[in-house]
Parts: sequence; C-alpha cells; structure tokens
Amino acid sequence: MILDSDSLNVVMKNIKAVAFDVDGVLTDGSLTFLEDGREIKTYSAKDGLGIVLLNKAGIITSIITARDNGTVSQRAKTLKIKELFMGQKNKVVALEQLCEKYNLSKDNVAYMGDDLPDICVLERVGLSACPKDAVFEVKQKCNFISSFNGGKGAVRELCDLILKAKKISYDMLDGDYRQ
Repeated sequence: MILDSDSLNVVMKNIKAVAFDVDGVLTDGSLTFLEDGREIKTYSAKDGLGIVLLNKAGIITSIITARDNGTVSQRAKTLKIKELFMGQKNKVVALEQLCEKYNLSKDNVAYMGDDLPDICVLERVGLSACPKDAVFEVKQKCNFISSFNGGKGAVRELCDLILKAKKISYDMLDGDYRQ
C-alpha cells in the first residue's frame, strides 16, 4: 500500500491536519518509570520543530494516544499542538471528533502510528504513515514508511514532506521556532 513519490505528493497536498501517536512515534517507545511511579519520556527536538512548522503553515496538529500522561500534555502545550486526545482506547472516536470540529474529510488527515492500536485510524485517513521500526502489521497499512525510527526523526521527515508537497518553504514561515 506504499505510494510512489508522485502519488504521495498528490495525497500530501490535500492534508489539512496531522495526528500523531506518542509512544513509538513521538518517542522511541521506551517507558521509563521513577520509583514513585512517575513516567519519563524523551522527545526529539527535531521532530518537535517539524510540528511547530506544521502549525506555522496553518496545518492542524493533534495527538491521539491511549495513554494518559502528564509529559504528553506538557509536550503538546510546548509545541502548541491544537488538539490533544489522551486516554483514547478507541482512537477512531478521536479521529471523528477531530474531523467534525474542523469540518475535515478523512482524506484531509494524515496519521502516524506504530503499533496495533493505531491500525483502526491508519485504515481511515487520507495519509497513513509510520516510523521505520513500526510493527509489520502497521507497515502493511501505511502509504508512507519513514526512513527513521520513532522518536528519532520519523515525525520530522513526515512534516517536511508535507510542507514540501504544499510548496511551503521554511523562509515563508515566521522564524520564531521555539519549542
């Protein structure tokens, strides 16, 4: 189901919203817990800048995750992610809410996921994407497989390709890239 570069470019031109899973996409999938039960996550600054650039280009950004974690809400706030859906056991519900709120067709949405709970969303969006280290079943459902692993540049690669397809260059965007 991988698209060739010309077809991928056509699909990316129509993207108005991009949603991301967290563990294995925005992070490398590692879960680190302190003795008191608090969780620590490590995020890529390069991936973060990709999301900031999408925001600056007017593309709606969102997170859809089954987990409910303070580090996720803090990262979303820092990156100014428009919509945060945490604790989503059925991620399709979040996708439906996103589309309804912004009056989007599912063809206007890209989603990047890496594991089995993401398949239900990947099957319904215009652009299905995953990191290089996603599970086999997810790769089978995706139009785009990043050349980078989760938490290690996969998100940035997708963001850059969407901006390029839309002919939006960095110099066209406000230069305040704080994240």
